[in-house]
Amino acid sequence: MQMSVIIPTYQEGKNIGCLIKQLVLHGHQNLLEILVVDGGSYDNTTAAAKQAGAQVHTAPSKGRAAQMNLGATLAKGDVLYFVHADTLPPATYTQDICQAIQQGYKLGCFRSKFDSEKLLLKINGYCSRFEGLMCRGGDQTLFITRALFDALQGYDEYYTVMEEYDLIRRACTCERFKIIESEVQVSARKYDHNSYLRVNFANFVVFNMFRMGYAPDKIKSTYQKLLDYNI
Repeated sequence: MQMSVIIPTYQEGKNIGCLIKQLVLHGHQNLLEILVVDGGSYDNTTAAAKQAGAQVHTAPSKGRAAQMNLGATLAKGDVLYFVHADTLPPATYTQDICQAIQQGYKLGCFRSKFDSEKLLLKINGYCSRFEGLMCRGGDQTLFITRALFDALQGYDEYYTVMEEYDLIRRACTCERFKIIESEVQVSARKYDHNSYLRVNFANFVVFNMFRMGYAPDKIKSTYQKLLDYNI
C-alpha cells in the first residue's frame, strides 16, 4: 500500500521544513508523496516546504477542513495520513500504519507526547492512550484509508473547528479506531504561550460545546476568547 501525507499549513515556516525532512527520512517505500496545502501564509511556509521536497498547493480559502479535503482530492495514495505542521511522527510511522491496516483497521492515530519535560504535559500525553473521543485531537495525526475517507465524503467543511472530531465520530459508527502505541511529538507552544490550566479549560469547554451541537463559528469564537492563540 502507498501513503499520501497531507499537511494543512498557515504561517508554519518555522516548523514545516523539519517535519517534511523527517517524513521523507523515515518514509521508506510506503511513502508516495507529501502534499502541503497552504491557507494563504505570508511567511516562508511554502518556500520552505518546496525546498524540503513537498508538493505545495494553495487552497482557495483558509480552513483546515477545506485544506485537507483539497489535499485528499489531489492525493494518489491508498492511505491518507493527515499531519499538523507542528508535530513530528515517530520514525516508524509508515510501518506502524501499514501494520494497523493489515490488522483490519481503516483509521486511527498515534499516542502523543509534548516537546516539554513539564510533568503536567506528560500527564496529558499519557491520556492519549485512552479510547474515547475526548482523548483525541488532530495533533495526534490521523491515518485513514482512501476508501473510507471517500465513503465518509471527507471532512465536513461546515466545521471550521473540531473537524477531526467530527470525522472520527462519523467513522466510528461503522469502523474500529486504532490508537498506535508509538508517539508523535507535539509542540507545547500553545501551553507555553498561555498556561496549562487555561488551555485545558478551553479544550474542555469547546469539546463539550461540540458534543452539545453548538455551531462551529460559536465554538471557534469561544476558544479564541479563552486563549491567545490562533486556530
